Amino acid sequence: MIEQNKHIKIIVSGGGTGGHIFPAIAIAQAIQKIHPNSEFLFIGAKDKMEMEKVPAAGFAIEGLWISGFQRSLSLKNLAFPFKLISSLWKARRIIRKFKPNVVVGVGGFASGPTLYMANKLGIPTIIQEQNSYPGITNKLLANKVKTICVAYPNMSKYFPSEKLIETGNPIRKNVIEITEKKEKALAHFNLSQEKKTVLIVGGSLGARSINEAVFANFDKWNRANFQLIWQTGITGIESAKLLIKNSNYSQIKAQQFIAEMDLAYAVADLVISRAGAIAISELSATAKACIFVPLPSAAEDHQTMNAKSLADKNAAILLPDLEAKEKLFETCQELLNNSNQLNLLRTNIKQFAKTNSDHIIAQEVLKLIP
Repeated sequence: MIEQNKHIKIIVSGGGTGGHIFPAIAIAQAIQKIHPNSEFLFIGAKDKMEMEKVPAAGFAIEGLWISGFQRSLSLKNLAFPFKLISSLWKARRIIRKFKPNVVVGVGGFASGPTLYMANKLGIPTIIQEQNSYPGITNKLLANKVKTICVAYPNMSKYFPSEKLIETGNPIRKNVIEITEKKEKALAHFNLSQEKKTVLIVGGSLGARSINEAVFANFDKWNRANFQLIWQTGITGIESAKLLIKNSNYSQIKAQQFIAEMDLAYAVADLVISRAGAIAISELSATAKACIFVPLPSAAEDHQTMNAKSLADKNAAILLPDLEAKEKLFETCQELLNNSNQLNLLRTNIKQFAKTNSDHIIAQEVLKLIP
């Protein structure tokens, strides 16, 4: 174990989406709790959301000129080799100047150049893979890093088995603390205690296919024997508000973004969601019955793989994106009318929950420091 008074330096790299950024911050905060004499530097991609979210959490960050390689023919790919070379050289300069004891990669564009250069400079590296189907960056780095922390079982088909540690995903503690909050949640969202509640969450931008499934069958949703909390995202809020205003019912509560996710989870009998790794981790920890509608354009179609890993264990319902408009309401209605199935889904998804993942990963990071 490292001496408590020893000053250590850690680089954390990755980002692009909240699914990479929030676990990265959670890992850093967990390391701080174990070893307060820690100094951190994050490395992200310029113009991505980590450049805002990381400083807001109290950590310094440097940005690389890097983006993903487009899988379709695109003029953007012409700049990719230049961005990669620029990012490799900048990552090397940052690492040599900061002199970290260890470098942590969480996936995303910036993670590749940073960990590649850290390995070249002989610095111990560790990656955390949030999904059941790994991203290309982590797959490319797997043979070089010392440790690979994963959230799902059976990942040895993608990574060297001797490096694997199943840790789960780091999640926000304040979001999953929902015990005895239902009464407060009912009042907060202005809901009836007599009806079951469905929660729709589609990320900060909203989920287009899920929103369209509600818009296309609005009268059914509005007259159903359940009530709805609907996070529309920025793209759907105005249309949702207009429809609600022109109807005679008030059981659909639409919000652009839900800040009080603990209250939303506390009151939800059923959740309809995309299948991002962190969403799944939160829903497992709160033991929610779920219908997952995976985002088909997610890299390597990893959201479908995430949802399938639960659906195969009868821990969630997987509804393909293309079928949402036609089948989402009926699937939702059938589930709410089947208490046994709801309870089975809640019981089974709870078995996927890991609530101390941040602490476990932090310990693995610290083990790599001499």
